[in-house]
Amino acid sequence: MPHIIVEHSNNLSDQLLDMPVLLEALCQTAVGTGLFPEAGLRARAYRADYQRVGQGDSDNGFVHVGMNVGKGRALADRQTAGEALFATLKAHLQPLMAKQPLSLSFEMREIDEVKFNYRNS
Repeated sequence: MPHIIVEHSNNLSDQLLDMPVLLEALCQTAVGTGLFPEAGLRARAYRADYQRVGQGDSDNGFVHVGMNVGKGRALADRQTAGEALFATLKAHLQPLMAKQPLSLSFEMREIDEVKFNYRNS
């Protein structure tokens, strides 16, 4: 049950950010690696109410993608998948990066095996 969580600064153009398209692209990239089943994938995004980026210039923006995955995938496979996801992120945000300073980051974390799942339907 991988989770893709996008956090971003509040000074980015919604039109250039195009979050629905970014979430879809990240999900399709994740599924395309063969490591993550689409049925278990969840993706969401959050806009920061407040942020400070770099030296505090109000034009500086950020987009951070965190991905939580269960254990059991080889480190090399996760590295390859992470590189593909980061490439998707960079390609999608290229028009925005051309307009303002933007810090991009990505991290993939393995979650502990102790977890609780609740199926509602």
